[in-house]
Amino acid sequence: MPMIDYRNLKIAILGGGNVGANVANLLLTHRDELEARVGAGLEVVGVAVRDPAAERTPAIPAELLTTDAHALVTGADIVVELIGGIEPARTLVLEALRAGADVITANKALLATHGEELFEEAAQVGAQLHYEAAVAAAIPIIRPLRESLAGDRIRRILGIVNGSTNFILDKMDTEGWTTEEAMRVASELGYLEADPTLDVEGYDAAQKAAILAGLAFHTRVPVDAVHREGITKVTSDDIAAAKAAGYVVKLLAIAERVRSPLGGEGIVTRVHPALVPREHPLAAVHGGHNAVFVEAEFAGSLMFYGAGAGGVQTASAVLGDIVSAARRHLAGGPGVAESTSADLPILPFDAVSTRYQIVLEVADVPGVLAQVASAFAEHGVSIEQFQQSAARGEDADPTATLVVVTHEARESALAATVEALNGSPAVRRVASVIRVEGL
Repeated sequence: MPMIDYRNLKIAILGGGNVGANVANLLLTHRDELEARVGAGLEVVGVAVRDPAAERTPAIPAELLTTDAHALVTGADIVVELIGGIEPARTLVLEALRAGADVITANKALLATHGEELFEEAAQVGAQLHYEAAVAAAIPIIRPLRESLAGDRIRRILGIVNGSTNFILDKMDTEGWTTEEAMRVASELGYLEADPTLDVEGYDAAQKAAILAGLAFHTRVPVDAVHREGITKVTSDDIAAAKAAGYVVKLLAIAERVRSPLGGEGIVTRVHPALVPREHPLAAVHGGHNAVFVEAEFAGSLMFYGAGAGGVQTASAVLGDIVSAARRHLAGGPGVAESTSADLPILPFDAVSTRYQIVLEVADVPGVLAQVASAFAEHGVSIEQFQQSAARGEDADPTATLVVVTHEARESALAATVEALNGSPAVRRVASVIRVEGL
């Protein structure tokens, strides 16, 4: 695009961490190329940081560093928020929008908890709020859902959106590591957050799931409506049982249309460990990579795959948003508003129907299979297959492991079945319940 007679667009960056430093560096070192794509000059007017003296890689020119974030946002055309967390990020984003700036953010926590407030503010002033980097870093998934698939009808999204947990589960599957070994190495490699519960208990994935669900179904989905389970209860035995049955365990973020028990459609959003068939594309996502699998009514099945984290990778998504925002400034007119017109009801988790693998420790005595089967039948859960291991323990009190895979059943029926199994004298322990997805 040829340069046109237009003033330089002023870009303010909030946050000089790994991503912020890479964004600033790429804007400065590739300025000519980016300006040619936009058609106007791009001027980085400052980078707000807490400690200007801190060492950064890549380095940021000292003259750009400031501790006065509030002053920086009021004079900018485009504000890039890379602070993370809720405050002061929320206040600064609102200040930027009210000053008429477009905002680019990679802050999934902020969007998941205050997205409605921010989008309403942006709509009131005709500004744009971009957030491609908030989910799956370098993978372009926000814009396809927001724009490319806006005319389609999405049925379901299955996503591996947390690289840390994918690394842990992948090493347990491919290398035979224990949960503790995999978590230790993930921490040493910097995959885990400073507070690892954000990753391993599914909080990070739940925030991203809420964002994806809102886009896919044109409905605001609060993060506290996302059912969340982490990976800390997944054992080496679970991984081995999955492998023997032809599955791999993944922490999935799932958003889907389901039939409401009261009639009509609603959506359920959930994060939990799941068994994925080894022939499914998501089973081939290894290490710290992310992938989002979209099932659309017209487009069919689509998969978006790539790096889910990393400073320069995330910066790539941020730069794409900067170019989009800059082009809008040249073209004029208000930003594209969020679509929440569907306003589908948010259904409870027990409205979900799927398959399950239940691992039971049972007494190795005659009739135990009949008792277990009776508990399933009583609650309307059909069994697809049984697999029983050899008994172990003292001869007088042997225990066997029974792996049960069900046909599709409602979550509420499965929960009632598990409760009945826990009360059965034939069952010593319900060792695990893992849902089967991707069939």
